[in-house]
Amino acid sequence: MTEDRQRYSDADLQEFKKVILEKIAKAEKDLMLINESFLNDQNNGTDDTSPTFKAFEEGAETLSKEQNAILAGRQEKFLRDLKNALIRIENKTYGICRVTGKLIPKERLMAVPHATLSIEAKNMQR
Repeated sequence: MTEDRQRYSDADLQEFKKVILEKIAKAEKDLMLINESFLNDQNNGTDDTSPTFKAFEEGAETLSKEQNAILAGRQEKFLRDLKNALIRIENKTYGICRVTGKLIPKERLMAVPHATLSIEAKNMQR
């Protein structure tokens, strides 16, 4: 592949689309599990235990809920980014760095399919 190319071929875009759709399916499943564990963090049968232990457990439960909310938020952002990548595929702008305008290397897109910046552009941000 030469760097002079303006965009990825339709065949390449379909290959990326397949990878993204697989990642979306897994991310949606993971988000469902996170949400289920958040909803299932109900009473764990500590009504008859000592007040000290119960207070400790309630603190841990609050922390767990906060962590689940953070995880869910990250997963939702990841899904949104993946879905935006699908839109870029449809627009045939997928894989073009939004800073340099050059093609992002295929290896990077396979590893991070929602990437919108090349490594060069990311390094310029530092």
